[in-house]
Formats: sequence, C-alpha cells, structure tokens
Amino acid sequence: MAALGTSTRLGYSLGSFVTGAFGTVPGLLLLPYLTDTMAVPAAAAGAIVLLPKAWDVLFNPIAGRISDAGLARRGTRLRSIVTGGLVLAVCFAAMFAHPGFGSVAADAAYVVVVFFACATAFAFFQVPFNALPAELTEGYHERTRLTSWRIAVLALAILVSGAVAPAIASAGGGVAGYRLMGVFVGVLIVGGTIGVYLGIRRAPRGRLLQPSPTWRALWVTMRVWRSFRWLLAVYFVQALGVATLLAGVSYAARHVLGDADLRSLLFAGFVGPALLVMPVWDRLGRTGGKLAGFRVASVVFAVALAGLAFAQALPLAVVFCLVALAGVGYAGIQVFPLAILPDLISAEETRTGATRAGVTAGVWTAAETLGLALGPGLFGLVLGAGGYVSSVDASAAQPDSAVTAIALGFSALPAVLILAGIPLLRRSVLEGETRRVEDAA
Repeated sequence: MAALGTSTRLGYSLGSFVTGAFGTVPGLLLLPYLTDTMAVPAAAAGAIVLLPKAWDVLFNPIAGRISDAGLARRGTRLRSIVTGGLVLAVCFAAMFAHPGFGSVAADAAYVVVVFFACATAFAFFQVPFNALPAELTEGYHERTRLTSWRIAVLALAILVSGAVAPAIASAGGGVAGYRLMGVFVGVLIVGGTIGVYLGIRRAPRGRLLQPSPTWRALWVTMRVWRSFRWLLAVYFVQALGVATLLAGVSYAARHVLGDADLRSLLFAGFVGPALLVMPVWDRLGRTGGKLAGFRVASVVFAVALAGLAFAQALPLAVVFCLVALAGVGYAGIQVFPLAILPDLISAEETRTGATRAGVTAGVWTAAETLGLALGPGLFGLVLGAGGYVSSVDASAAQPDSAVTAIALGFSALPAVLILAGIPLLRRSVLEGETRRVEDAA
C-alpha cells in the first residue's frame, strides 16, 4: 500500500497541539488556579477538576457514534474536528478569564460550567482525531510511522504548552497571568485545528463501512473484544499516574524544591527527552516486540519517579536527571498503546463488517479522560490529607505534613500507578497486532 505523504502525516500530527495543550495545561494549572487565586479548598478544587471530565467519560462514546454516522453520510470526520477544535479554543480562554463575581462559590461555579463546555467540545475533536489512523491507511508499518510522527509532535506540543503556559501565568502575576495564559493556549488550539484540516482534507481514505445499527451490537463488541479491553485498562491506569504527576509539578517546584519558577524547567526536563528517544522506542518495538518495549518503558518511568520521592534531599542536578529518565519512560508508554490500537480496530472491523473506529476512539478517549481527570482529583485529596493551606496568596507557608504529602503525591503515588499497568499487559493485547504483522510480511 502506498505511503502517506509528508503533508498528510504532518497535518494529522499537528492535531497533537490540541490534544497536548488541553490534556496538559488543566492538569498542571487548573488546580493551583483554583486554590491559589480563588481560595477554593483543595478537596473542592479537586472535585471541580474531576466533574466536567467525568461527563466526558459518558459523552465520548456518544461522540464516537455521532462521528461514525457523520463519516457514513459525508465520507469525512473533518466537520466535527474543526468545530470541536475552534469551540474548545474559545472556551479554554474563557475558563481562565476569572470573572470575579465576588464570592468563591460563584467563581468556582463559573469554572465548572465553562470546563463542561470545554470537555464537550474536546470530545468532538479528539474522538474523530483518534479514529483517523485506522482509516487513513490500512498499512501496518505506515500506521506505526504515522503514530510516531503524532507522538513526536505531541511531545513538542506538551513541551511548548506545559513549559510556556506556567511561565506566562507566573510572569503575568495572579489573575492577569492566568488570563493571558488562557489566550495563549487558545491560539495553540486554533493552530492545531487548522493544521489537521489542511493536512488531511485531500488525504486518501481506507474502507468506508456502515456503523453498527444498534448500541446493543456495539456493547456485544466491547464485551467480547478482550485484546482491546486489556489495552484500555493499561492505558487508563497509566494515564491516571501521569495526571497525578502533572498535577503535582507546580506544588513540588514551590514547596519541595523551594522555587516556583522551576516548574517550567521541570516540565521541559520531563517532556524534552521524548523528542530524542522516540526512534529508540520504535527500534525496540520492532526488534524486541511492542509488549516487551511497553514493559521496559513502564519500569523505567516508575523507577525514576520513585527516586523523586527523595527530591527534597537530593542535589538539584540529580533531581533533573531523574526527571529526564522519567521522560524517557513516558515517551515509551505513549508510543506503544497508540501503535497497537489502529491494528486492533482493523481486525475487529474485518470480523464484524462494520466501522468501529469512531466508537472505539470514543471509549478510548473516555478512559484517557477519566484517568487525566482523576489524577488532579487524587492529588487534591493527597493535599487535603496532608493539611495543605489554600489561600489567595500562593506563597503562604505550608506545614511539614503538606510538604511530605506533595513529595509523595508527586513521585511515589504515580510510580505505583505506572507499575500497576504491567500485570495488565497480557499477551492477548497483541493478538490482533501479531496477525497484522504476519499479513504485512
């Protein structure tokens, strides 16, 4: 099968600026935005971060079904992608606009409502975006190549949004800084959306199948699709670990390392290695197998995080070395599941004779969203258990118990969650992929 053109690969991959920005920045900044500019109690702030994304867990499969129906009617998923991306950009800027209604409850309610709008718009972008690799090409190796491009751009997007957004928020000072940051991220999202549209509007399409006629048929598919369920479980647990880590970066920089300005450097040190080691993980997957590579990446990530539990006592240079090592493992746990997923979808579509890409992407995105949402909420509970003092003054002194809670919530807890994915990596995850490799050979 002919390879996709460079413009198609790049255009599709630019959508990672949308997924990377929205998947990263709220996890990094929304919790401190609530606790340190609105004085929302930590436990309540954690719930605010969780609830709108919990809505996505229910809505994403529906968005997938809507996307499949739109594909059958129009032969493309672009309308949903463009509309979702542009609406998300506007709502994201509004979420950090801080209207100042005069009470903590009113300001917090405003954030909840706008975050719900963001989550819904993001579903209409991300679900069809995740479905595209299974449709743009049927080539096994070409899908791996497309995924590698996507993850490389995703690393760049996370680096830009995750490092620059906190710097803008800090430089602007308080509410003004968060407002400016929201506009900056909104512009990134618009750019990524336009990039996807320009890149794939004339791209070839694979088989265009009709969607399943009933939800019952889809439920039966998910119930018997063992390889997808195992892969989904791993992805969810590890997404929870990553989100818990990201939620703790700002707090760890300020209260564990003693310098709030280090949060951008910490984030850059974590994501930056992904740009360099992506070819290494790709080579390991081709030679040793994706399952082995997935396990190695998980162990590397978890070991580095466990070392960060002692960050307060370690030299800063050692801390950054551990952060970089964690970034190497993070790159691996991003590459392997997304490289396997399109092949599992194709195998299931061949078995059923109906399109599964949209609804599968919806379920996948729901699990990812739930993991990313639970992470900050879980970290918020850790802060509350440690006696963290919420205040309108981010420099407020914290008790030793809160500092200890931050250190463990930023390191040991995510390490346990990353390692928890390893027992779920069953051989059945690769059953569909193995058949595709044999067919390709």
